[in-house]
Amino acid sequence: MARVSRVVAHQSVEEVKQKLAETKYAWQQKWLIIYNAMVDPREAQEIALHTGTSVWTVHKVISKYNRYGAAAIETVGKGGRRNCYLSWQQEQEFLAPFFEQASLGEITTVAVIQKSFEERIGEVVDAATIYRLLQRHGWRKLVPRPHHPKGDLSEQEEFKKTSSHESKRCWQPVLTAIPDQC
Repeated sequence: MARVSRVVAHQSVEEVKQKLAETKYAWQQKWLIIYNAMVDPREAQEIALHTGTSVWTVHKVISKYNRYGAAAIETVGKGGRRNCYLSWQQEQEFLAPFFEQASLGEITTVAVIQKSFEERIGEVVDAATIYRLLQRHGWRKLVPRPHHPKGDLSEQEEFKKTSSHESKRCWQPVLTAIPDQC
C-alpha cells in the first residue's frame, strides 16, 4: 500500500479555498493539490488523477508546502526579465533621445548608445546587450548601401547614360521542355 499524502496545517481550509478562488491557473492547480491533501488525504496517484497533474508534481508541491508554507506555492513563476539593468519604462526613456535623432534623419551608432548606456548604469556592458535592447524596442539595423570610397558619382552617372541598353536588360532563362523518360 502506498503512502497517504498529507499536508501540514499552515493555513485553514477556508484560507486555501480563498487562495484557490483568487489565483491564476498554474498556482490554482497547486492550491487544488493542497486542498485535496487537506480535505481528503489519500495516495499521491489519486490526487494527481483528480487534479490533472503528475504524481511527481503532487509530491513536489506537498513537500514544498510542508516545508515552507504558502510562500512555496506563490512563487514568481517562469519567464520574465529578472536580471535587467533598467526596467522597460526606463529603457524607453533612455532611448527617447535616440529616437528623436533618428526621426530627424541623424545616424546613431551602437557605440554611441553603448557609451551612454554605460554612463547611465555605471557598468561596462557588451555590445550584444545594446543590440538586444534595441531589438526589444523595435529598432533594426539599417545601413546605407555601400559605395567605394574612391568612386566618382559623376562618372557613374555618365556610365549609366552611355552604356548600351542590352546590359540593362534583365537576364531571363530560356525554358525548354524535358522529354519524358520511361
